[in-house]
Amino acid sequence: MILRDFTLYCQPKFYHFLKNFKPMSVGHYENFPVASLLLPARLRYPVSVIYRFARTADDFADEGDLPATERLALLDDYRQELGRLEAGAAAQQPLFVELGQIAHRYRLPLQLFHDLLDAFAQDVVKSRYADFPELIDYCRRSANPVGRLLLHLFDAVSDVNLKHSDAICSSLQLINFWQDVETDWRKDRVYLPQDELRRFCVTERQIANRDVSAQWQALMRFQVERARELINSGAPLGRALPGRIGLEIRTIVQGGLRILEKIDKAEGDVYHHRLVLRTYDWPLLLLRALTN
Repeated sequence: MILRDFTLYCQPKFYHFLKNFKPMSVGHYENFPVASLLLPARLRYPVSVIYRFARTADDFADEGDLPATERLALLDDYRQELGRLEAGAAAQQPLFVELGQIAHRYRLPLQLFHDLLDAFAQDVVKSRYADFPELIDYCRRSANPVGRLLLHLFDAVSDVNLKHSDAICSSLQLINFWQDVETDWRKDRVYLPQDELRRFCVTERQIANRDVSAQWQALMRFQVERARELINSGAPLGRALPGRIGLEIRTIVQGGLRILEKIDKAEGDVYHHRLVLRTYDWPLLLLRALTN
């Protein structure tokens, strides 16, 4: 379920995150346009290749009616293709021919692609998370690798930039989860940590019943505030990166913050409100990106 958040800045659950635009006619709503016009032209092709890898692999885990064994087998085919690239052998699928070319040109760590596949496979077999550290470890593999890959494309890898990128990507993944509680429930997935459900006296039956009781509202306020703190902690990346790349990152951060504002305004009712970015939000996001 990776591409829930992917502006293609961060996530493959960055992949669905705001779900508003249909980039490149892929047929999936996404947070931001992939290979956005804000990106330098030279980077749009490699970004699109990374996106196609993440999108198709995420679909193996999430889309259609295939049994788990077949989903895992499709993901394993991708692992084998990565193994061929690592061994210097010829790829068998056209996507991996392209991936091998950009990985060589930009020195992209192939382990980051393996991390994404691990997260997608986890979605096939795991549907509950005991606590926040367990959930954030999932984000580390489902979202953070894409941000790190982009830093390699930008030639902007540093310890500080990686830390800020991870914070942005993980927060966007979390925001996606809080947008999509009901959608995930229909797939028998609950990303709200089990210990936090107990702490706020919320049961899964309440999720099934679309219950927006005071306990639910308190739980969602807690999740929103933690995600807001996390994304703000990574926001300096948008000023550290130059020109249009930095503006792209600042716009992404503002998009995440805007969704959190909408969840707050709805008092955590993500069941009866479609909390996505609308056309009228974009001028506000750009203004905030330019002034923050």
